Amino acid sequence: MAVFGCARCGAELTVPVSPVALPDHARQTYGHELLPALMESGTYAVDPEPSGPPWRRWSEVGAQEAGARGVFAPVPALSFGSRGAVVVAPGDVRGTVLIPERCQGYCLGLDGSSGPNLACARCGQAVATRVDDCTLWQAVRLDPDAVQTLTADAPALPADWSALGREYEAIPPVEQGGWWDPRWEAALGVALAHLLAASAGTPVSLPDGLLAETLGRALDLLLPRGRAPRKAAALAGPGLPVPGPAPDILLVPRHPRTGEVWQAPPGVAHTVPVSAGVWLQLALQPARLPAPATGRLPDGVERDDPLPLRPHSLFRPDPRILLHTLARLPAVREPWLRAIHDRVGKSPYSRPF
Repeated sequence: MAVFGCARCGAELTVPVSPVALPDHARQTYGHELLPALMESGTYAVDPEPSGPPWRRWSEVGAQEAGARGVFAPVPALSFGSRGAVVVAPGDVRGTVLIPERCQGYCLGLDGSSGPNLACARCGQAVATRVDDCTLWQAVRLDPDAVQTLTADAPALPADWSALGREYEAIPPVEQGGWWDPRWEAALGVALAHLLAASAGTPVSLPDGLLAETLGRALDLLLPRGRAPRKAAALAGPGLPVPGPAPDILLVPRHPRTGEVWQAPPGVAHTVPVSAGVWLQLALQPARLPAPATGRLPDGVERDDPLPLRPHSLFRPDPRILLHTLARLPAVREPWLRAIHDRVGKSPYSRPF
């Protein structure tokens, strides 16, 4: 675990927190209401990308400089802030005060658009940015140039894949109101970007079930039709045998603690990382009868009471997360994939979004 503090005076700014991977929905905007905390209490993640002001437009930066910063397709603006912000839950922050002149927000809270809005209560140095406005997942981002690690982490342990289904929970795809969970929309927006890159512009076939229900329509609409043969994609990971013959693409879990991607066996051309909570639901979802059963249920058949939640709309991967991920994949420089990026960018809420 680690405790982070002010780099100027050494005051403690967080409770002890443990490292985890940055969630896929860290940059998601969703709905027009207050969202919960991005990070679970007692955890922190390090954002590898630059964040916060100053911002520069794509036209000012240019493709060459943007590419050197890991962005390979046009984006509205690039952050030239520092890399390595430490992201924690707002409730895990201590010893800070708001900076009133930097408390701008769009609607119901703070959006962090003016830069750090939290100062160290002891010495007054700006140390973090709190975000809690509507449509944004609530979080505090500690400025890597203004904080230090007071209590060092223990040496990082390798990912324990055997404990994935035991220590981490699957995320149900549908909320009580019949809406798709926004974390699914973000996670599969990331996965869709990697799937498109792995396809090399060839149609992709998915196994029947939830995976096809969530990603099949998007792949069919974004990839050219009529090209054969299709590339086969399937799920694989700890506790899940690799189907034979070996598919062209495997969707595998990304460890929620380390961010490490599960290593596929030799002979698989491409792997697509999927958020562990979503992967667990996709890979380990129990089989259900297609219709309610009557009388005594046979062995091995689950009860359908209560009935599983069903969405009231087709699944839509988050288009902004898709574009963000695509723009940072070198493959987007290929003309066919750049065309998909530009098409989605011009109409981010048309089919299938």
